[in-house]
Amino acid sequence: MDTKIESEIDNGIKQRAVVEFLSMEGCIPEDIYRRLCVVYGDRAIDISTVKSYLKDQDSVSLKTCRNDLAEPGAHFDSRGLGLRAQKKLLGKMSSKKIAMSFIDETSGHLLDTFHKVFRQYKDSKKEADKIMKYIIKSVVKVGILHKNDQFNREELDYIDQFKQKFHTLAMTVVSFYQVDFTYDKLFLRKSLDEVKELLQAIIKRHLTQKSKDRVDVVFDSISESEFLDVLFMGDSYKQYMEKIVDDLNKLMEKGDL
Repeated sequence: MDTKIESEIDNGIKQRAVVEFLSMEGCIPEDIYRRLCVVYGDRAIDISTVKSYLKDQDSVSLKTCRNDLAEPGAHFDSRGLGLRAQKKLLGKMSSKKIAMSFIDETSGHLLDTFHKVFRQYKDSKKEADKIMKYIIKSVVKVGILHKNDQFNREELDYIDQFKQKFHTLAMTVVSFYQVDFTYDKLFLRKSLDEVKELLQAIIKRHLTQKSKDRVDVVFDSISESEFLDVLFMGDSYKQYMEKIVDDLNKLMEKGDL
């Protein structure tokens, strides 16, 4: 098949997933079309196509969300169906640009820089893309669950602990980079592992094993000894680390970390 045709088909599939997802969020067709234009520009589907996709959304959503995610006690009700459909449709959204509509500008810039770091370290765009995709999907899925009040009291306590640990981790990264001779790899790896375990506790009841494995892949990759060493020892990644530290400081100042 012609490469251009394949690209257009892939573009159409992605946009349909976004249309269905935003509809589940309560967006009207006109708002959905406007957001598609922001992301896709001239390649955005027209408003009539958006409305056409929405006509059969109910039947499509039912077929695609059935038996997909581990939702203990899930049953056929509109709220539960909507939640599962949102998570299922998110799973189709492989484009980072699409996901950025759910992530603030500073966080997006941070992720972009991290992608460059990992691409250089692994010498593989494919590997860097995979890690980025895993990070974004995990972040947005947890956000969807939280927005839909799916967490119980124990899980909300885990979320509070996660926020505190992640804030401490961010401060640690900033300190290790800015203050000479403070880098402690064992401490940093321990902190990353603690954050990972808390995140796993948060998603344990709600996401599939595949999603949980993705979380492990992300943290295990970041925690690699050699990876941490090249970030904090030497100048090879200095241009990227300065940007990462700057973004972390901005997020902490805003209270987002």
